[in-house]
Amino acid sequence: MGFTGHDGGTLTRHEISVGGVRQVYHVVGTGPICVAHSGGPGIEWAYLRMPRLEEHFTMVYVEPVGTGASGRLDDASDYRLDTYVRFLAAVVDDLGEPRVHLLGHSHGGFVVQRYALAHPDRVAGLALYDTSPVTGAEFWGEAMANLSAYPDRPEATAIPAAFGQIGGATDDETLGAALRAAVPAYFADFWGRQDEFAPFQAAVRISAAPAGAQDPTPFDVRDRLGEITVPIVVIVGTYDFICGPRWAEQLHDGLKDSRLVLLERSGHFGHIEQPAEFTQAVVELLHR
Repeated sequence: MGFTGHDGGTLTRHEISVGGVRQVYHVVGTGPICVAHSGGPGIEWAYLRMPRLEEHFTMVYVEPVGTGASGRLDDASDYRLDTYVRFLAAVVDDLGEPRVHLLGHSHGGFVVQRYALAHPDRVAGLALYDTSPVTGAEFWGEAMANLSAYPDRPEATAIPAAFGQIGGATDDETLGAALRAAVPAYFADFWGRQDEFAPFQAAVRISAAPAGAQDPTPFDVRDRLGEITVPIVVIVGTYDFICGPRWAEQLHDGLKDSRLVLLERSGHFGHIEQPAEFTQAVVELLHR
């Protein structure tokens, strides 16, 4: 379809079919198109809405398959990176623009890296946000070690148990409750800014089927990063326990045209913790 921006802060809902499965996305803002893919996998897209970026980009927020209003897959084992890339490609095609910017947060960063490698001619620039070029045993081991070092304070006593529940939950309600209990660990200073972040925590939703799926092999594109030649900004929170500076630096070092932005007062959600600095980092893509 021919495509123009939608400003005024009102989301416009779009729906397409990908192999008979519903794919929903939302459009708002003005300027060049930036397609945002949320993380998880399985977390609903709304946590990633970025009103400040909507003043500079026509933001396209994808509801990943298996979440929110998008359709569900018959076989839960099909929730894998190749599937997310295929659904993202269908959204980009539906937008009708030759090239778009892409923003991927956390697991969404894995998706947009793989998309950029598969469809380099469709990408104008990338914002790789609190993500990594690799997962696997070392990645998860470091995340758990960082979590064990979480500040010892009374409010945080439930967090280790919450992460245990995340690993064992098999339904949306139980998993969502566990994730919301664990959310403070993803912020640099949740307890000091609790009034500010509590609405975010309460609104987080997750779907168990995509969250519990596993790719057959760990994600690792380190040896292919040099193939991505578009301008890129790599954004990371200093206190992100799961996709922290070590992994952002690996991305930055492997890419040909990237800028590394460290958000010094953020964890995993810099667009909430430091929105002005986050927005500035992404907007700079427009001037490179």
